[in-house]
Amino acid sequence: MHDLGALQKHLEGCPRCKLSKTRTHIVFGQGNPKAQLLFVGEAPGRDEDEQGLAFVGRAGQLLTKIIEAIGKTRDDVYIANVLKCRPPNNRNPEPDEVASCRPFLDEQIRLIAPRVIVTLGTFAAQAILETDEPIGRMRGHWRTARGVRVMPTFHPAFLLRSPDRKKDVWEDMKLVRDFLANQ
Repeated sequence: MHDLGALQKHLEGCPRCKLSKTRTHIVFGQGNPKAQLLFVGEAPGRDEDEQGLAFVGRAGQLLTKIIEAIGKTRDDVYIANVLKCRPPNNRNPEPDEVASCRPFLDEQIRLIAPRVIVTLGTFAAQAILETDEPIGRMRGHWRTARGVRVMPTFHPAFLLRSPDRKKDVWEDMKLVRDFLANQ
């Protein structure tokens, strides 16, 4: 693909996995197509499926605050998910679904060419880094995937349930902010 618009058009009506039968909208992602910073979550939730936009529910509102805390706006970054369709009842992504969507995420990463990817939660970190390591062990430590610096951190939805872990995400995001400022 030559740009994100062409990739998004290619994805329209995607029948590659069983989620195509239960989704309302494909949630491709949005933001700056040349962003230095790419956030990758696991899958759309109910609000995202209804609106066709990534991170627009309560977790998305918290993500917006996280982005603003490092001096950026949602227009400065790109936000996507590993899965482009909502799993029923917000269940965890299944391996076959991740495998079906993986080429699209890989192509988004190639086209955006970010300097940093922040993975939000276990499934995003494991998919990007191709590992089964738990997020609690990965977060806060730089990794590399496809030649790009990766910072795994907790998902905003987890932070809504465990607000005491916000300080961990803030520490991770300061590392991201400082890395981008010094490049």
